[in-house]
Amino acid sequence: MTQQSSVIAAPSPVLSSHPAQSGLGWGLLGITAFSFTVPFTRLAAHDGLSALFIGSGRAVVAAALAAVALLTTRQARPTMVQWWRLAVVAAGVVVGFPLLTSYALTTAPASHGAVVIGLLPAATAAMAVLRGKERVPASFWVIAALGAAAVLAFAALQNGGLGSLHWADFLLFGAVLAAAIGYAEGGLLARELGAWQTVSWGLVLSAPLMIALTVVSVVVETPSGTPLQWLAFAYLCVVSMYVGFFAWYRGLAIGPMAQVSQVQLVQPVLSILWAALILREHLTWPTVLGGLVVIACARFAVRARLGRSAHAKRR
Repeated sequence: MTQQSSVIAAPSPVLSSHPAQSGLGWGLLGITAFSFTVPFTRLAAHDGLSALFIGSGRAVVAAALAAVALLTTRQARPTMVQWWRLAVVAAGVVVGFPLLTSYALTTAPASHGAVVIGLLPAATAAMAVLRGKERVPASFWVIAALGAAAVLAFAALQNGGLGSLHWADFLLFGAVLAAAIGYAEGGLLARELGAWQTVSWGLVLSAPLMIALTVVSVVVETPSGTPLQWLAFAYLCVVSMYVGFFAWYRGLAIGPMAQVSQVQLVQPVLSILWAALILREHLTWPTVLGGLVVIACARFAVRARLGRSAHAKRR
């Protein structure tokens, strides 16, 4: 799991024992941690570790950490129905998103990937609306559609025209869809199991498949990378796939959730910044403009949905 969204839930009250600034601080810490995911995936995958090893191996390490956390705290096991729902979460954010982005970023620049993935908050909100059968204003769907069109236009123009989409773009689109479905279901399930518990059980559930894929990746191509690439991989394993969620979910729990959720919209900006500073990628005006348009659409789509939820709650 590399990105998370609170757009799956309606606004929640602030926990009385913590000031609102504390929630924002923890939320920003979590999002800052996640913002390194795209550039570090690009760093590890570019002429280094294989995409299959990166996408599956990081889930295996994170699953081991999750198993220790679950056993240490003696968490109750999910019910059979919850296991099926966890399978949806795992398929989207443990298997789909990491693998698809790993393959896409073997060729696509990190800044390009950050712009496309910037659509995720709006996509997650849309999936949450569909999953929860919510009634939202028409403006929500209009803005979400504009955001999708902006991403499509950006990706096409970056590759030379509307008929020149690269295969990496389709992988990134698939990653956004997979994560949106997984986050929407995970957000609902977190109300029953708890936030970090949902992440942990999803990792454990997917562990057998990810172990098998990791073994296959090692057999096909022995992992070989520079020390810097291995450090990037370690970050993806420990922080992007697991520890980052502790800060993010703590921020959401302290709240107010609607306010803390807006912090996620700075993630694409930070990812583009890290791509320039760490990977020395040249930032073009189309990249900057495309990122701003996508972020603006995501922001207004999320606010439209949260605004409707808040209005319904007051009635």
